Amino acid sequence: MDLTVPTIFDGHNDVLSRLAGGGRAAAANTFRSGAGHINLERSHLGGFGGGFFAVWIPSSGGGTVDFDAMTKPRYSVPLPPPVAQPEALEAAMRQVSILMALEEADELKICRTAGEIEATLGTERLAAIFHIEGAEAIDRDLAVLDVLHAAGLRSLGPVWSRPNRFGHGVPFRFPSSPDTGPGLTEDGLRLVDRCLELGIMVDVSHLNEAGFWDVAKRTTKPIVATHSNAHAITPTARNLTDRQLAAVAETGGVVGINFASAFLREDGRMEGDVPLATVLKHIDHLIAILGESGVALGSDYDGALVPHALDGVERLPNLRHAMREHGYGEALIARICHGNWVDVLRRTWGA
Repeated sequence: MDLTVPTIFDGHNDVLSRLAGGGRAAAANTFRSGAGHINLERSHLGGFGGGFFAVWIPSSGGGTVDFDAMTKPRYSVPLPPPVAQPEALEAAMRQVSILMALEEADELKICRTAGEIEATLGTERLAAIFHIEGAEAIDRDLAVLDVLHAAGLRSLGPVWSRPNRFGHGVPFRFPSSPDTGPGLTEDGLRLVDRCLELGIMVDVSHLNEAGFWDVAKRTTKPIVATHSNAHAITPTARNLTDRQLAAVAETGGVVGINFASAFLREDGRMEGDVPLATVLKHIDHLIAILGESGVALGSDYDGALVPHALDGVERLPNLRHAMREHGYGEALIARICHGNWVDVLRRTWGA
């Protein structure tokens, strides 16, 4: 059996952040065969067909999250301060330019419809959704949002974990409820409304619980978390409670399983010795609440420490094999690998 089939379309990667340091001119060559979790050559080996390519804004002055603290039994990691909009816009444009350079080099296709994703999967190019993770680059009047939409933006998470003008994210905290503070601001509510008007999918990953319910109350579309796991298994602030998962299910939404070790391991530690049985435990839990049409993959590749068995797209056959050994049928595996993403995006975008 070919373990690179079915093709995987994934809910989240941070390739653009990784490539940003090398600049636009070097991006295509680096993406073709460079280091990191994802490159084009290893994508073909692992049957990785594309996914959500996130534009993420680095913190001012090189500030970072102390991920080493996440190896302790309990932790609450301080977040970097907010990033000013002009600084964030400059960083975002650098990454958007790299995404466009990869398309010009014929290494990926920026997809604006579900049909374009289906047509691109299985070709030499990767299917890419232009996604924003944290809306710091967007101005209060939302003019930047309109311009980015015209450039192909089709998915947006209002916040990363640090706060911004639009809302509050969850901290890197274990153990913790996701109910960690206020949700969306008035600007954030207007941002969600405008996204709904434009047909931009709103991603609830990284939102705290109050922000999640703010989106749930306003949206007329499926609720989607591109890269989150089950809080019932791993009680970190970053994962979704069963009540939140039930709300996703009520709208016919989708949750992409996050490969980040700290959000998989029951002890919440950011350490890579995670058996694939743990990934399957999260998938089983989500299927029990969301049904077989509500679970997908959201790796967080190039943005997180992941299980050794999945450390790079060339190792994705290990996950397909584990799902088969676990008893999942081929139709369910195809749904998890890409079918559920295509379906929910068609229902969200209308095309």
